[in-house]
Amino acid sequence: MSTLKEILTRRPVSATIRLTVPAGEAKPAPPVGPALGQYRLNLMAFCKDFNARTQKYKKSTPMAVTITAFKDNTFEFTVKSPSVTWYLKKAAGIESGSGRPGHVVATTLSLKHVYEIAKVKQSDPYCQYMSLESICKSIIGTANSMGIKVVKELED
Repeated sequence: MSTLKEILTRRPVSATIRLTVPAGEAKPAPPVGPALGQYRLNLMAFCKDFNARTQKYKKSTPMAVTITAFKDNTFEFTVKSPSVTWYLKKAAGIESGSGRPGHVVATTLSLKHVYEIAKVKQSDPYCQYMSLESICKSIIGTANSMGIKVVKELED
């Protein structure tokens, strides 16, 4: 059995590429084509694989993807769920947050919305070891910085 260090030394990394690609819509055209093409990576293989991994998301949902390109023209990639700000804007039904957060409230959301977003974000590689409570606190902080007020329950 080889250690992680041995595996990493066998395949030297040529680049780490970060992109935001709409779910299920990766094509060899810009922004994907030029970013991967300069490292001579197989564009069609990436597009096919990415689209297969993101098919459970609604089309055009912005997905953050980190691609590790190796010197032997192979690659690996990880896909993260959409950003918290994207989820908050969707849940609130707004295009952008407040221009003056802390002074002007753009809209309000319930704790139920925050909890649902936290459950989705918990599957992210960076959040998998965080408690649901700490993810919720982080989301509430993001909401506050966008001028979105989080309340216990929405009033009709």
